[in-house]
Amino acid sequence: MLLGKIEYINLIPFHIFLKRYINNTQTKQSINYHKSYPANINKLFKRREVDAGFISSIESFKGRFKRFDVGIVAKKEVRSVLVKKGKSKNDFESASSNALAKVLGLKGEIIIGDKALKQFLKNPKDYQDLCSLWYEKEKLPFVFARFCANKHITFYEKLIKRFIHLNKKIPQYILEKYSQKSGVSKKEIKEYLTLISYKINYKEQKALKRFKKLTFQVF
Repeated sequence: MLLGKIEYINLIPFHIFLKRYINNTQTKQSINYHKSYPANINKLFKRREVDAGFISSIESFKGRFKRFDVGIVAKKEVRSVLVKKGKSKNDFESASSNALAKVLGLKGEIIIGDKALKQFLKNPKDYQDLCSLWYEKEKLPFVFARFCANKHITFYEKLIKRFIHLNKKIPQYILEKYSQKSGVSKKEIKEYLTLISYKINYKEQKALKRFKKLTFQVF
């Protein structure tokens, strides 16, 4: 089994879960990880070079595979998906965020991930939060990615079910590791993660349908 792994701060709880709860030796030996950024994981998943992962929501609309009611969700703001005023430029790591900017009619440089969070925390006035702009327009949360699988469906169903019921408390040493890597303080990481949720419920489903409809209108 090969799982696409995106090592952004917003997936720290999922990474902790994998380390703690996949504790069967045989299971550990059977799972490998392909670490990359979201847009590349999308391509690998489409070519079936990875079995599962958090796939950008815009890509999760396409193809025949299992879509789970788990994703990367922000309710009213996210701080790590931004547009900077100026010349339009997509973030090569992104798929959904580039599309979201077009849906919202925004021009500027798109910046996502940990680098975006770091820049926002330093100079928030220089950026617009795409999730906040989406919420202002639609009064809905935004689903940036959705967990999907094209193989070993039963295994991933059990995995995701256990993840949702996990106590997502983060150890200090993990916070320290990501703080040193990203340049974002442990306090700011904890505050940021309060903006992120993972369960796709009714409002999130409605948001996905709305985003899908709007993307078809602009692409």
